Amino acid sequence: MGKRKRSSATASVQPTNTLLPQKRHYRQRAHANPFSDHALSYPAAPDQLDWSAHYPAFAGTGKTPEFADVGCGFGGLLIALAPLFPDKLMLGMEIRVQVTQYVRDRIIALRATSATENSSPDTPRPYQNVSVVRANSMKFTPNYFLKASLSALFFLFPDPHFKARKHKARIISPTLLAEYAYVLRPGGIVYTITDVRDLHEWMKSHLEAFPLFEPVSEEDLRTEGKGPIVDAVYSSTEEGKKVERNKGDKWLACFRRIEVPRI
Repeated sequence: MGKRKRSSATASVQPTNTLLPQKRHYRQRAHANPFSDHALSYPAAPDQLDWSAHYPAFAGTGKTPEFADVGCGFGGLLIALAPLFPDKLMLGMEIRVQVTQYVRDRIIALRATSATENSSPDTPRPYQNVSVVRANSMKFTPNYFLKASLSALFFLFPDPHFKARKHKARIISPTLLAEYAYVLRPGGIVYTITDVRDLHEWMKSHLEAFPLFEPVSEEDLRTEGKGPIVDAVYSSTEEGKKVERNKGDKWLACFRRIEVPRI
């Protein structure tokens, strides 16, 4: 018998979104040691950063990032929120080389393929408001953000560091919370979510104990119009989608940066 010929339908199938990067080309370990020397390049101070290189469509506006996704992974949250808040600059911070490069390439591809027919000279094309840096957030967060410049900080499915001796590497700790409170403006929100109950209790208890944060319920956030952000926190990341596929639990805890009255 002769070989079966491929059907015309099969032969004519062409890959779509060929400009978008594929994760399989950016293989890397799931986590990186934040205490290792990663030979990172970082600014000495936030005012030494040229944000126009990250957000060329906003050059000359004086805008700086307002949302920061710490340990942004493959950028799911950033990509979900960018079209919802086109006037707010968003920055992902990721320590892994290949993962950072994937997010960077993904943003470049989305900027190139997401032009809209209805865009005007006064409206930046989609995804111009999002960028990523390779950075160790446990060491260099204040090097990137001015005091009280952020309105949202995201810690989504961070490394749980299960062993007790590794708890010092958790992204939420009293020392680090002082830095987060410094860069977060009064009224700004810290969003945390995890599928590890112990880590949820850890983050929640440390934020509750810190004097510059107060808990805010999911219901209150939705009433304030932050429902789209909450929805993205739950389901936009690769980790969040994996938990859903496995029918696991997710624990959300959000806190507001309080304003300290002047004496």
